[in-house]
Amino acid sequence: MRKKKPEPPEEPGRFAYEGLERVLHEKARLGIMTSLVTRPEGLLFSELKRLCALTDGNLSRHLDVLREAGLVEVWKGFENRRPQTLCRLSAEGRQRFVAYLEELEQVIRDAMPKASKRAGLPDLPAGWQPA
Repeated sequence: MRKKKPEPPEEPGRFAYEGLERVLHEKARLGIMTSLVTRPEGLLFSELKRLCALTDGNLSRHLDVLREAGLVEVWKGFENRRPQTLCRLSAEGRQRFVAYLEELEQVIRDAMPKASKRAGLPDLPAGWQPA
């Protein structure tokens, strides 16, 4: 019978994923950024609100956070004498979001080989019990 080769030890911080920015990792802001990256010309506030299923207040607050972080631009204007708000990614926002997505891809590459195996959990050595 062939012995299973031990896996090499992981280097410290291997799964720290420093590229996952907290400002982007929040669910609503992730939706906002994804919506805006698909529309480089920007989206009107009402359309962004609809796409992300947010209230006016929630969207406004999340846009403030993203704007303060330098990720989005908010523009005010008029159409048929009605005020409009246009939101779009800043150049820095696009760059940082792409880097964030690349880091998420690394998380998936790290997790999927083990997570997708159909086998159940391995048995624990004798002496272990639920806490």
